[in-house]
Amino acid sequence: MTDKGLIEYLSSVITDKRFAQIQEVLQNRTRYLTVVLEDIYQSQNASAVLRTCDCFGIQDAHIIENENEYNINPDVVQGASKWLSLNYYNEKGNNTLDAINKLKADGYRIVATTPHTNDINLEEFNIIAGKTALVFGTELTGISDVVRENADEFLKIPMYGFTESFNISVSAAIVLHHLVFKLNESGLNWKLSQKESDEILLNWLRITVKKSELVEKRFYRDRK
Repeated sequence: MTDKGLIEYLSSVITDKRFAQIQEVLQNRTRYLTVVLEDIYQSQNASAVLRTCDCFGIQDAHIIENENEYNINPDVVQGASKWLSLNYYNEKGNNTLDAINKLKADGYRIVATTPHTNDINLEEFNIIAGKTALVFGTELTGISDVVRENADEFLKIPMYGFTESFNISVSAAIVLHHLVFKLNESGLNWKLSQKESDEILLNWLRITVKKSELVEKRFYRDRK
């Protein structure tokens, strides 16, 4: 259980304005939607997607590393990654199925973003059907066969030009903008639970407070 006394103590050493901003951002965080990135190798794309997740209130990103290590470009991400919960899958040669199984066990439907014979246009996607894990594939070849074989649904962005696909960071931004809007209009309970909010709030306070580990030690010492 998160120590609410510690939350109160850490919040007391930052400005009221900063604490209010943290609380406001937290109120708009969700785990109803989550993003899965499979084998992204361009650091600017990886970082841009994380920045988009933060901007649209997506708390979790799931990062699959098969052949490519997921590198973050600090000039692109602009610090966004530290506010997110990043989940890595990199212990095997191919980690995609492990990620999919974990997400399905957590109640997510796996929605692959790719042109497919049974795909759904973004505008027609049913947001109320359940928690959604959006899978974005590698820059050159898209999602893997493992994702194709195990996805519950396929989602595409309508396009009207000669080019066959968007850059992955652009795709993520378009999809998340549309689905977050639909989520806000849906009437669903998409916000974090109190337990989740407390855990994330404590982590954000630790990030915000200078030398927070020393402040935390002082709190527990004084409470004895």
